[in-house]
Amino acid sequence: MPSFRHRIQRVSLLIMALLMAAFSSLLYIGLSVILYTHVDNDLRLLAQAEAQEIELSTGHLMLLPHQEGHDKRSREHHERRSDEDEQEIHELREAIRSSIVLAPDGAVLWTGENARPPGVVSRQSLDEARQGHTVFETIHLQNDSPLRRIFLPIVVNSDVRFILQSDTSLRFVEETLQWLLWVLAGVAGIVLLLAWMGSNWLARQVLTPIDQVSHTASNITGHSLDTRIAMTAPYAEFQHLAHAFNSMLDRLQKAFVAQRRFVADAAHELKTPLTAMKGHMEVILQKPRTPEEYREAIVSTLGDTERLSQLTKSLLALAQLSGDRLSKNLESVNLQHVAQEVQNELQILAEDKGITLRVESESVPNILGDAVQIKRMIINLLDNALRHTPTGGTVVVHIAREQQEVTLSVADTGQGIASEHFPHLFDRFYRVDTARDRQSGGTGLGLALVKEIAEAHDGQVRVDSMVGKGTVFTIRFPLNHESESS
Repeated sequence: MPSFRHRIQRVSLLIMALLMAAFSSLLYIGLSVILYTHVDNDLRLLAQAEAQEIELSTGHLMLLPHQEGHDKRSREHHERRSDEDEQEIHELREAIRSSIVLAPDGAVLWTGENARPPGVVSRQSLDEARQGHTVFETIHLQNDSPLRRIFLPIVVNSDVRFILQSDTSLRFVEETLQWLLWVLAGVAGIVLLLAWMGSNWLARQVLTPIDQVSHTASNITGHSLDTRIAMTAPYAEFQHLAHAFNSMLDRLQKAFVAQRRFVADAAHELKTPLTAMKGHMEVILQKPRTPEEYREAIVSTLGDTERLSQLTKSLLALAQLSGDRLSKNLESVNLQHVAQEVQNELQILAEDKGITLRVESESVPNILGDAVQIKRMIINLLDNALRHTPTGGTVVVHIAREQQEVTLSVADTGQGIASEHFPHLFDRFYRVDTARDRQSGGTGLGLALVKEIAEAHDGQVRVDSMVGKGTVFTIRFPLNHESESS
């Protein structure tokens, strides 16, 4: 598996190398353009100055012999020139000492004293110059620096009569660009070295806190969940990471403690009826019994078995809600209809105890949820209310809408609950009065199931109670667009 530290270093070096290459290329190209433009401008100014001299002496230039291969007739003609013409010719020679004058067909008419040999003239350059265009070209020599050459047309009477050829060496340009390459190479090497050192430092700064988290996480066991990370990195992101990790450990520790307590409580709750069943069996088998005694033992064992069955069902329901929460196949649930069904099922139990049980409901929209779980929640609330309401009391289920919520409340006229029990009322196996709840058949999981089912539907459960006056449990379900449209 590749190392993230090496990945940071490689990516940093690659980015820096690309940036240096782009910067160096732009700098080199930009300076090249500037230098060549400067050379061309100087060459153009020199050629234009000499062209002006030629334009002033066009009459005399026509009489000048070729520097090479002039014939006898041109020598005789030259000898017959006057002293004034000789003076003008001398001035012309001084004016164009560094250039060559060409005829439109490329023939050399004049070569200045400081001019380089004309060499081979490009036919394409001559054609463009004859058309009146100023032409630049670069001449590459074998044993010397390249030359920059200009062909400047000289127009007389709207016709190109002469072409002025001037050269200048590009030695300075080449040396400057070569020096720039060496400087850029050195700077790039230094920058890449600093980038490698910086990326190594950055990788350490980034990964050291992560190593701390990894080391702490690898050493945490079920017996050391109280371990927390002390992040030393002075960066907000790492402090947030440490805080998030420590918060996760807090939740894990609470869940682990709750799970351990739940297992212990469940074992204790299962142990009680099993011990009672075992005791009844041992007593009944000690000596022969009458049929009535056998029947009494069987009835007692059957009651313990029923209690075990209810406890097992509640534990399975809690396990399902704590794991998968709700089924994905949710449906539109009418709370009024579900409450009426539960009332019909528990009406006989309420009448046997002499308790009035009724449902009061406003017109409310349906909610999206699991109808089976919601029914179980209402049954647990009513069962809890009926068990703690004395004869002649009243239990009322009230359903209403409050803005964007649907509320379901179960109110009884029982003995009420003291406020010190509120923080633990929905804990598993918690009982306000342990002896009375066990005698009445309670498992201590009913209200815990109510809370789990309510939260699984994104709802909230609340309890209000006064000792001696009764208790009200209220569940609030949020409405969504699907609920309101149903």
